[in-house]
Formats: sequence, C-alpha cells, structure tokens
Amino acid sequence: MKLTIDNLQGLGPIDYTAWLDGTVAPHIERMLNQPAKLRLGLISSSAGFVLPVTNARITVMKANGTFLFTGYLIQAPGPVYLGCGEQSAIYRYELAAESDEVLLDQKVLPNRAPLIGRSAGSALRQLAQDLLPGAFDTAAVQELGPIAMYEVSPQKKFSYHAGELALASRASYRAFNGALGLAPVGKNTYSLNESDPHFSPAGLTLTQPNTVINDVTVVGPIEPQAYVRDYFVGDGLSKRFYLSQMPFAQNKTALINEQFTGTAVDPTMWVVNDPASAISIAAQALQVNGGTGQDGKTTVSFIEQIELGGALELQHGDVSFSGNSNGVIGGLYAGSASISVCLAGFRITSNGSGSNIQALINGSVTGPVVTTTAGHRYVFTTYLYSQEVYRSEETYHSSAHPTGDGLGGAATPADVRFVLKVQDINPPVPATMVAPPTVLYDDVIANAAGFCTYALVNAINMQCSIAFPYATHISLAEVRTALPNESYITQIIGSLSDGAQGSIASSTTLDFYPQYVPPLNTLIVASYRGSGRAVAEVVNSASMAVLANGSDNGSRGVVRTMKTPSARTQTDCENAALAILDDAAASAWTGSYETWSDFLPGSAADVFPGDGLTVDVPSQNAAFSAIVRAVRIDLADPVNDRGVYMIEFANDLASPLGYQEGESGTLVPLQDMPPKLSTTQAGTNYLASLTGAQITQVSSTTVQVDAGLAPGNGLAIEVRCHDFGFGPSNDRNLLGRFTTQTFSLPRLARTQNYFLRLYDDSSPTKYSRYSAVLHVDYPL
Repeated sequence: MKLTIDNLQGLGPIDYTAWLDGTVAPHIERMLNQPAKLRLGLISSSAGFVLPVTNARITVMKANGTFLFTGYLIQAPGPVYLGCGEQSAIYRYELAAESDEVLLDQKVLPNRAPLIGRSAGSALRQLAQDLLPGAFDTAAVQELGPIAMYEVSPQKKFSYHAGELALASRASYRAFNGALGLAPVGKNTYSLNESDPHFSPAGLTLTQPNTVINDVTVVGPIEPQAYVRDYFVGDGLSKRFYLSQMPFAQNKTALINEQFTGTAVDPTMWVVNDPASAISIAAQALQVNGGTGQDGKTTVSFIEQIELGGALELQHGDVSFSGNSNGVIGGLYAGSASISVCLAGFRITSNGSGSNIQALINGSVTGPVVTTTAGHRYVFTTYLYSQEVYRSEETYHSSAHPTGDGLGGAATPADVRFVLKVQDINPPVPATMVAPPTVLYDDVIANAAGFCTYALVNAINMQCSIAFPYATHISLAEVRTALPNESYITQIIGSLSDGAQGSIASSTTLDFYPQYVPPLNTLIVASYRGSGRAVAEVVNSASMAVLANGSDNGSRGVVRTMKTPSARTQTDCENAALAILDDAAASAWTGSYETWSDFLPGSAADVFPGDGLTVDVPSQNAAFSAIVRAVRIDLADPVNDRGVYMIEFANDLASPLGYQEGESGTLVPLQDMPPKLSTTQAGTNYLASLTGAQITQVSSTTVQVDAGLAPGNGLAIEVRCHDFGFGPSNDRNLLGRFTTQTFSLPRLARTQNYFLRLYDDSSPTKYSRYSAVLHVDYPL
C-alpha cells in the first residue's frame, strides 16, 4: 500500500507510507451516496517528516496503482505525544479525510431556479459546474431517469443534493480520483455463495426484519384538484366577486430576477451562444450589437427549461432599440431557439431606421404591429395560463422497476393560453409608464408543449439593450371578461403597479381595482384549479388473502409521506405506493460480511456501496439479491496490500433505495381520501376529467352546458349538486346523467354549483379523477 499527501506547497505528492502508524490499522469508510472517509495515524519518527496541513490532497493506493481512497484532509492533524526520540519529541498525528466531493461541499451553491425536466445526470453535472467549472471529469455520470423538478437549496451541501438525485433514480454517485460518477445501483454485481471455497461462514451475519407490507397509503402535499369555472355578471358597481372554491396556490418564488449587475452574463442563469461577439453587459443591461445574420445562432437562453404549467408571468425586460433590428425577444421554443419552432415570442423586424414588433405564434407572425420610435423604451410581457400545473409526473423506482423502467413519468397534455403585451414608454412623458399596454395576442394554443427553451434574445441582427428580465408564477386564476356581444379579453390578476386589473385579495374573493370595476352586464369567467390533499391508498389483495386468519383480514399497512421524489399529485401517490409494494413482494433481508481482501465475493478486486450482491446461503435459508450500503476497509496488512472488508448490505424492503420519507403526521381530511385501489387498478381506475366543460348560456331557470367532449360508446356524464356521492346506484343530489356533449341543467337559485364527471359502463364503474365545477352567480 502507498500513502501520498500533497500539502499544496508546490512540492507535489509526497510518499508518507514510511510514517504510517502500524499499531492501529488505517481504515476507509464508504457509505452509499455519502462522502467516503479515511482515518489513519502518522508517527513523526524520523527526519524529513512534514506535518500535513488542512485541505492537503491525500491518496491511498495499492502497489499496482489501483486507488482505494482519494480526497482531502478536513482538519488539522491532532498530535498525541509519545515520548522523546534521539533527536526530538515523537508525536502520533491523527488524520481525517473525506473523498473528493469535499471540494464541492466547501462552496455555496448559487440561489438558482429549480432544475426542470432534466435527467439526474444532467442535474448532477450542472451542480458541479455551478461550483467548480471543469474541475471534475464527468464522463462516468450517466443520464439515468428524468427528474420532473428539483429545488436546489444553497443551505445544503453538494453531497446532500448529489445523494438525493441519486436516490430519485435508484442510483449511486461517487467522487473518486478527480472524477464524478453516477450509475444505477447493481451495475456491478457479485455472488456471495457458500459453495465458494473462500466463503467465510463466521464472517456472515444475516437478519430478516419482520416487514410485511400489503396496504400502502402515500400522502403528498396540497395538490390542484377540481377544474373550476366561476361565472359572474357585473352590475357596474361591484368590484368584489366570491369564488366558489379556494384556488390552488402556486409557489410564487421568482424563477428569473436578473439585474445584469456584473461585467459578464451569469453562467449559472444563462447559456450564451455568441459567435459574432454581439453580446455584452454594460450599464446594468444586456447589450446586443449585431449577430450572424442567421436565426438561432446568437442567443441568450435561460439555463433551465420553462414548464408551461399553471400561471406564469415573463417580463422580458425594458428594451431600448438603438437601430433597426431583426430577431426574437422573449421566445419560448419547443426545442432549440429557432423561429420555426417558436411557440410564442415577440418578432422584431427591420422597418427603415426603426423596427416592427409583432407576436410570433407557432412560428408565424400574427396580430397588430407596433412600430418603434427612437428614444422610446419597450416593455415586453408574456402571460401564460394552463389548467395543468404540473406537465410531467414524477418517476418512482423499485427493485422491480429499476433505473430506466420507473413507474410514472408520463407527460401531462394541456392547452395553454398565451397573452403577449408590449408597453411603449416615452421617458419625457411619465404617464406612458402606466398607460395600458398593447395586446398583441390573446388566445389558446392547443396541446402545447410541456417544457420550452426560453431565449431572452435570438438575434439575427439586433441593436438593443435589455434591462431586468423577470419571471414568476402568478395567481392561478385565469380571469376573462366580455361586454355583451363582444369578445372576451384576459384580465391580469396581480399587483396594480404591474398593470393588473384585479387581485385575489383573500383565499376566495376576486377583487377588481377601482379603475377597472366591470361595467354593467359585463360577463366574467374565472377559471382555476381547486385544491386538496394529494393522497392514495393501494393494496396487494393477493397478499392480504394469504395472511387473512379469522377476524384478521390480512392487512399489513404503512403510511408514507414522500420527500424524494415528491409525490405532488394523487397520480404520483399511486405510483409511489406501487413502487413500495413492488419491493414488499419478497422478504426483507439485511446482513454484513467480513473477509480479507483476497477473498472478496465473486473474486471482486474491490467493493463499493451501490454494488449488487446475490446471496445464496442454503444453510441459512437465504437466497436473495441485495445492494451494498456500506463498506469499511481496515488496512491491517498494508505491506502486502491486504485489508479486512466489512460489507453491509440490504434489499429494498429492508432499506428503500428509490425514495426518502419526509415528516409524517399529516392529517388527511375525509373528503380528500380517494377510494382504496388494488395494484391492478392503480393507474387505470380513472377516466379523463372534463377539463373543457363550460356554461354557454344562462337564463333564470336553466343553464346550457358544453362538456367539452362527446362521451362516446359506453360513456356518459354525471352531474351532481355536490362533489360527492358519485355512483350509478345513488340518485341523491343527482341533477342528471347525459350521453351528449351539450345539455341543459335546472337553475334553482342565484348562486348554484354543478359538479360533472365522466363515467363508463364497466363494473365497478370508473369515473373522472377530479370533477369539473361550474359555478353560476347571476341575478335571477
């Protein structure tokens, strides 16, 4: 064995092997998805001994050059006086080191937007790049499964986040010899077989925890549930309208809040493509001067994707044009930045010495044209509204659904309304700063992409400066108004200072600002999602039947609150429960095995946490597969490169590998508890929700409804007064069952609710997961 330490004083690695304390074996501790640790002692027994310093680089390797440990000293060596030698006092120095990621752990992660729609490998590489660009070789970081959304906390170390990303993909990460690695657990698998001549029965300890699970309840956070549309009519005086439900509240933390205060574009926020050197930072603004003359070549793009879910406001900045320009500002692209795949953006084209501004939708310009004026500034804003808050399910893994074959992860289709506005500001005229902006586009894009590349600028040839782009989630309610016989227009809900017409001042009231009180007979529609607890219960009926005995129905239940991956919706909760039940199909096993390095299982040269272990020990009735969780190496015979390995292992039921529990104890209201599902029903038990249902006409006695889709063969629509009691055998609070897309319902009061769900003729009957809620508040 060879021990080297580089004290980072320009002398390079120094061989410290001769100073090793032979009375206490050095030992290495490797833990799954945690930094490895090294502990050893040095004896200052001869001249030339140099005391190692904090942060010194330390390596332990075999004679053949194979590394056992690489890392850095995490503290100053602690001296222990042993006595006097011939020339001076002799000390024993205790050294403590951690593996290579300690370099990353010593730095603070930037306060960045959540990682959206990335693979686990991409997310891990990004975090390392944010902290130490180019410091680690990341060739061994595999992409692995998708991560729908991951929030990075600067209060947590890199190793914490790396462990969570690995956990979410049922994988293991490692920082070793200047390289980062990420791979599925079990990539390297070894056999521990008692027929092996080197097998050590005395070194094996096995336990079988009494863990039987066949009834799993998974509890998540508050989720978006009912699809609600509230209908009001203005009386010319009222500015407050009472919503029928509490809208789902999105996290309103800013995704982008760029001030351009530095001298270069921030690489933790933006990705710059600039072959023509047209991009710079000056005067607290992004300066764009030129381009290649080609679409998509000169771009400044947000480092993360934008999820087209819920309600979002994108302020593309306060823009000053210094010459005629050609390009796109604030483009959302279904792929790389190219005009042909621009879902929505502001198209800038040359017009003499100035430029034209027009909405760019699905690759084509549309709507009114605004012509720039020299000396004016232009504020570009995009609002988008989607009834689907999350455009992708989370993915869950188990021993039966490993990396690459997870449960969930499906895309969620949705229509998205886009509203594009531009405000023309003439600096000498302050009133123009608060004048109503020009609406360039206000319409729905059907089946819009779930995630988009956001390019602040795509410069074909542009001359402009862009100050303070900003993006944040806003109130989820989409509010639209129309005067009689006129088209509906979108009213922005938010701060009056930001140009909004109203706000949701409390949890269930829509308040218009005084200057925007709806005139007499104005039709008002507020569309949003209701809210409730995400929860699901899934049972393995076959297992329960086997365990049933007399009054005991065989249920062996657990309640889990998911932390990583988060179970954001009821669908996620179902998939998480299925993953837990996957692992519960076999018996729980944990164990440890101690042996010399010469006799490692399967003739392995080394063993790391995350390796697989196939245990076949008939004398102990043990035949199972497990994953190595920890390895301790006592280097008891360093002269001969020999050590004693203590290998700890477990299968997924004994110690889950695909998820981490959060704090439990959440009270689930009875109305939020969905029906108990079997493993065969989970994922297939619900029909589509009637997301497009709307009221088309209201009279004093009836309302006309368009359900948004024709039911089709074997399907119908059930309508009730309340959001419970759905079922073919229950006629209480029933308003009707319909096989047509349009139908009439009775109106019995000024204010009335209608709850709609699709159902079929199967047995048991399937219904929509969530109701479509139509609420009317019209004078009789």
